[in-house]
Amino acid sequence: MANSSETLVFPAIEPYESGLIPTGSAHNFYYEACGNPSGVPILILHGGPGSGCNPGQRRFFDPAHYRIILFDQRGCGRSQPAGEVDRNTTPDLIEDIERLRERLGIEQWLLFGGSWGSTLALAYATTHPQRVCGMILRGIFMARPSELNWFLYESRAFFPEAWEQLVAPLAIHERKDILGTYYHRVFGSEPATSVAAAHNWGSFESSIISLLPPPPSDSPPPADELVLARARVQLHYLINDCFLRETPLLDRITVLRQTPAIIVQGRYDMVCPIISAYELHQAWPEADFQVVPDAGHASFEPGITKALLAATERFKSML
Repeated sequence: MANSSETLVFPAIEPYESGLIPTGSAHNFYYEACGNPSGVPILILHGGPGSGCNPGQRRFFDPAHYRIILFDQRGCGRSQPAGEVDRNTTPDLIEDIERLRERLGIEQWLLFGGSWGSTLALAYATTHPQRVCGMILRGIFMARPSELNWFLYESRAFFPEAWEQLVAPLAIHERKDILGTYYHRVFGSEPATSVAAAHNWGSFESSIISLLPPPPSDSPPPADELVLARARVQLHYLINDCFLRETPLLDRITVLRQTPAIIVQGRYDMVCPIISAYELHQAWPEADFQVVPDAGHASFEPGITKALLAATERFKSML
């Protein structure tokens, strides 16, 4: 977390409740609750797919006002088993969100999601609109072929060095199907090859995520097992169009037109380019569309952080 954003967010807090919730399959997903147990419930949907939650995500919300709920999606973070992709689809995650809501006794909640988190928020909200009282979305991704083509091919126009590192391990013919090649390597039977591919895959997104390069970090690099688990889940979702091929999100927005929403988008987002947020707003003109002029994709770029904090503060008086 950059120091400039560190000074903007609320102080660090710890959960007052956490645990694992069984799903009836091999999966048990982790959840935690922070802030005010009697406050307005707000659900954080993490990105990826595959990333998991982190303590910094708790800090976008006034802990005196909000009941802040986070959960690690199937195969992610502290959920078990890590990296498992069987029975791991978008409809499964929507069912998990309902399990969590019922477990916590919540009638309606706010949704807060960025990147893949915005995808899952839209998928859940259009499935259960009566359970959603508002939405704060960032870095819109709707899992369309055009968006994946941008990420894997067209972003090269702006980050040629990062793209060359992404495709360096691939043969010329494999570069025509970057996603499929990485999928087969990460899920291959040779552990060293799988781990190397997972690291290289993850490094590409990290290298294009911010408008400016992040400052050097003194944190230890993530363990191979964590990197591999994240890559497995992400590639599993992406190669299956995030299980949204039959029901494109833009075709489902009508049911949300009366739901209060704020969309925050970095102008120079190279992971999820602004055209997706723009087209979402065209389909949902009632949503407040805020373009941050000096930001990319990362939530902790100062301009994005300020806009997200303003949104959570604004919703205090909107509900």
